[in-house]
Amino acid sequence: MLQTLRIRNLALLEEVELDFETGFTAVTGETGAGKSILLGALSLLAGARADKTVIRQGAPATEVEAALFFTDSRKLDAALAGLDLPPCDDGVLILKRSLPRDKPPKISVNGSMATLAALQDLGEYWIDFHGPGEPRRLLKEGCQRELLDLFAKNGAELEKYQLHYRAWRERVDERARLAGAEKLSADQIEFLQGQLAKIDDLDLTEEAIATLERDFNRQQSAQEIMQLASGLSNGLSGEDGLLGRLAMLLRQARQLESLDTASKPLADRLLSTSVELGDLEAEFSSLAQSLNFDPEQAELLQSKMNAWLDLKRKHGAKVELVIAARDEMRRRLELQSDVEGSLAKLEKEIAEAVKLARKLAAELRLTREKAALQLAKASGKVIAQLGFKKADFRVQLTPLPELGPYGDCGVEFLFSPNVGEPPLPLNRIASSGELARVMLALKAVLAEIDDVPLLVFDEVDANVGGEIGRIVGEKMADIAEKHQVLCVTHLPQVAAQAQNHFVVTKDQSGERASVAISAIHGERKARVSELARMLGDRSAKSALAHAEELLR
Repeated sequence: MLQTLRIRNLALLEEVELDFETGFTAVTGETGAGKSILLGALSLLAGARADKTVIRQGAPATEVEAALFFTDSRKLDAALAGLDLPPCDDGVLILKRSLPRDKPPKISVNGSMATLAALQDLGEYWIDFHGPGEPRRLLKEGCQRELLDLFAKNGAELEKYQLHYRAWRERVDERARLAGAEKLSADQIEFLQGQLAKIDDLDLTEEAIATLERDFNRQQSAQEIMQLASGLSNGLSGEDGLLGRLAMLLRQARQLESLDTASKPLADRLLSTSVELGDLEAEFSSLAQSLNFDPEQAELLQSKMNAWLDLKRKHGAKVELVIAARDEMRRRLELQSDVEGSLAKLEKEIAEAVKLARKLAAELRLTREKAALQLAKASGKVIAQLGFKKADFRVQLTPLPELGPYGDCGVEFLFSPNVGEPPLPLNRIASSGELARVMLALKAVLAEIDDVPLLVFDEVDANVGGEIGRIVGEKMADIAEKHQVLCVTHLPQVAAQAQNHFVVTKDQSGERASVAISAIHGERKARVSELARMLGDRSAKSALAHAEELLR
């Protein structure tokens, strides 16, 4: 649920911090007072796009921030992890969005920088808007199917079907690709086989290629390396080498030791130096001898290096690129060797995959058929309560010519607001007021199932009044038993049934107009006054009495 909302410098609103409660919250105010500012702030946090015209005149930036609490945040935490964002702390989600006038916008989720796309993804987990344009979604077949599947609790069944549907389509696409694959000529096949032979002659590992390049570089400089290594060896062990002179010095050190025992450590160090120089001489000598390549070995090394350089030029300088090229050449040759066999195998797999997909689609259709009758009956009852006493509401399934991403049938809502008229698709007969009430009826029926915690209704009671307004308020209260409901309304019959009440006012007495939002659900007198205003006159005794009656 939405716990706290802070807004700064949005349109005509300078700053406000609002605390929200569970249940049904009404938002009221004069026409043009700025009720849309509250909804605009929530829209910004749900990822709606906005330009800098929403920034309050003279302010450096618009900022909105909200804290939302989830009794079970596991599903949301999984979504946050998928977006590489921090999880909720004790079930609390913190959203913040800043829209500066002269700087790039900033978005944060639980204190971590986030993108607009991340806000949009997370919005599906906490808020559902129903405004003047929202009922138009109800005209789309996709929306109608989603509502029916939600009512039927078809989530797992639909996901299973789509998994096998995609597997079937992938095989169909592979068959088309294979059937249209390029037919290689004999020369092309011979060329690919030759390339593969060259690659297979090499040990294609990072370590092996590094050894090859090192040995080749050493061979190229072998003569110079041998001369230097031999010179160092001779300098240590030759006739006038260091080791001969050091042996003489070591004898003198031992004579010194016999005369002065305190000098023994010095003689020992000199001996260690002699041993170390002897080891160095042996290694220099070994290095010089190791570079004496025989002609066959040198030719083999040159051949391997030439092959590697050729492969690098053709396929890329990295070992993994050459390996990828090798695998692709092998795949092309394998296809050529058994195209007919591969196609036959695919045909069998396609037949099995489509058979299973059709079976799952049929099972999905059966659950939809059963749910369609139940949804039509339940929604029709609520629609009748909302003023369409003789209305006819149906949920019709239409077969598709072939399997689609959502099964083998489409879903269409049919509606007739008047007795004696045949029900027709919603987009052919429903007015905006009728659509709003049909959507409200569906939301009332689906409230038990829908797990989005916050539902926002913007003037869903438009074009109704009197007794129907009271029933709209009752339905809002019913939905609020399972959800947090925020409703912008002009009807006192609706506002009176809310447990919580915010009033939006506009002040134009100064040099600049300003908007304020205040909570009045803790002040009965203020609430009676607001309801009386909505009834026509906040100072009239009859309106005040009627407002008291509505609250009772």
